Amino acid sequence: MTTTTLQFVPPCLPTRSAGAGPWSVDAIQALLDLPFMDLLWRAQTVHREHWPAGEVELATLLSVKTGGCPENCGYCPQSAAFDTGVQAQKLMDVAEVTAAAQAAKNAGATRFCMGAAWRAPKDRDIEKMSALIAAVKGLGLQTCATLGMLQPHQAGALKDAGLDYYNHNLDTAPEYYQDVVSTRQYQDRLDTLAHVRAAGIKVCAGGIIGMGEAPVHRAGLIAQLANLDPYPESVPINSLVRVPGTPMADSDPVDPLDFVRVIAVARITMPRARVRLSAGRQQLGEAVQALCFLAGANSIFYGDKLLVTGNPEAQDDARLLARLGLSARPSASASPA
Repeated sequence: MTTTTLQFVPPCLPTRSAGAGPWSVDAIQALLDLPFMDLLWRAQTVHREHWPAGEVELATLLSVKTGGCPENCGYCPQSAAFDTGVQAQKLMDVAEVTAAAQAAKNAGATRFCMGAAWRAPKDRDIEKMSALIAAVKGLGLQTCATLGMLQPHQAGALKDAGLDYYNHNLDTAPEYYQDVVSTRQYQDRLDTLAHVRAAGIKVCAGGIIGMGEAPVHRAGLIAQLANLDPYPESVPINSLVRVPGTPMADSDPVDPLDFVRVIAVARITMPRARVRLSAGRQQLGEAVQALCFLAGANSIFYGDKLLVTGNPEAQDDARLLARLGLSARPSASASPA
């Protein structure tokens, strides 16, 4: 299998039209700095050019192997380096995962994501995950997995098992990355995304806002994502959940309107991506979530838990979507550019 190596985006690149890339950090910062109403108007305009109005994808995320991760990501309660009360658990079996996936489907989810707390899975782990993927695929759901760093042959095996999406977040800008985690390099993330793309799996990659980063780091994160060739089909934007015991537990809360700005700029720069509201929705509240939908978010994680952190109850999400006149529909691709 031929593989491609992705490299860091240069700090200054000429700007082009929305979604066309390359996007410079300065150009993205200029978008973030627009008057709030102007930014939302522009983002909603781009959104409606590429997606049906009022459509929101529902995805469910299940931790199929919890805790004990050797990485030291400063935001993560599953790291073995931190005392957060999360107990390590072995990989769930096929019957357990299938039952959870069926329940998610019955509740309206169309994509089922499986997360395992590994730094990099072994080949025997990939064999077990392949069985889980095949079982979920058999229910008629889109499949997604986040398992850590992959080798090319492992990505190929997951593709053969029926994996539709692989999640591997970049977290933040490259220059801030070592403030977040020291057990891996930014290039490791890009290499895994290249292996996934080469295997023919769609890419799900985003980041986390509120880890103490400066505004320029938020612009740098969006630049990295938007300048991938092609950019990710799915872009989860997380608001940091400050978990006691993690190094980032005392981080200042992100300004809600700044979070909305990041959603809007993700939509403008990656118009055909699913922009997903991910972790931290409970803390954002319903009014801010509504602004995020206006800014172009068109996917949410649905269910009462995201891996090991809380999430709004499914009935609360259904009620909010109804109040906003939004509808959950089966996953669909964006309209052509």
